[in-house]
Amino acid sequence: PLNQRAFPLNCHFPEPAEIHRGRLYISSGSSNRKMTNPSKKTVAIIPSAGMGRRMGSRKKNYLTLLDRPVLAHTLEAFEKAPSIHSIVVVVPAGDERFCRDEIVSKYGFKKVVAVVAGGAERQDSVQNGIKAAGDGFHVIAVHDGARPLVTPGIIEAVIKAAIEHGAAIAAVPVKDTIKEASGGFVKRTVPREALLSVQTPQAFSTDVLGKAFKKAAEDAFTGTDESSLVERAGFAVKVVEGSYENMKITTPEDMAFAECVLRERLGVKR
Repeated sequence: PLNQRAFPLNCHFPEPAEIHRGRLYISSGSSNRKMTNPSKKTVAIIPSAGMGRRMGSRKKNYLTLLDRPVLAHTLEAFEKAPSIHSIVVVVPAGDERFCRDEIVSKYGFKKVVAVVAGGAERQDSVQNGIKAAGDGFHVIAVHDGARPLVTPGIIEAVIKAAIEHGAAIAAVPVKDTIKEASGGFVKRTVPREALLSVQTPQAFSTDVLGKAFKKAAEDAFTGTDESSLVERAGFAVKVVEGSYENMKITTPEDMAFAECVLRERLGVKR
């Protein structure tokens, strides 16, 4: 069982009773900004501009997974999520037409409103996507294009938590023993009860994420995810239970695992 007291003070993990059959029940507590209107419009930004160096420098999001590109599986989950109104895909510069023709149009993704080029860093790519989306959105969800096993249920849970608290992420408890090393030798064992493996989607009110990007630019800070920017801007981030299946495609072994999961979900035999 998860122990809420073990998590950092700025992370609020829902009690087990709050999660039942894929539904997230938000408890009362502190938050950045209350947003209780379920009609708040949400745009999903899908950064997909990575080169995949551990995949032989191939563009991993275009690799075929079972019957279609990795990115197409990712977009399908967001297409099916009721809370998502629009999707912006961010790809390497020069890939815009390929993505529109061979993925968005080919597989009929109606919610995708733009395909734009990424920037030098992840946060630059995400901001490019936000600019392309335009105004009128109250919540911004960000999800790695290389996480094709995300489910609409996880997407909905994170967005609901962001509407309630202003900022939310998907995460799972760390399963392995974690060691801190120095000079090739173990320095100490880190208590894993306090550790989370953070995933996407991550969702934020436009106000919270805007302020986080502004502070990061002022401080010339580059983060590895959007939550890190929001945290250092002083906002609390709600933690929502993710899934161990919701991993990021990084190595060839990940592709094999993802194919097994998809075959199981779809009932497809080898």
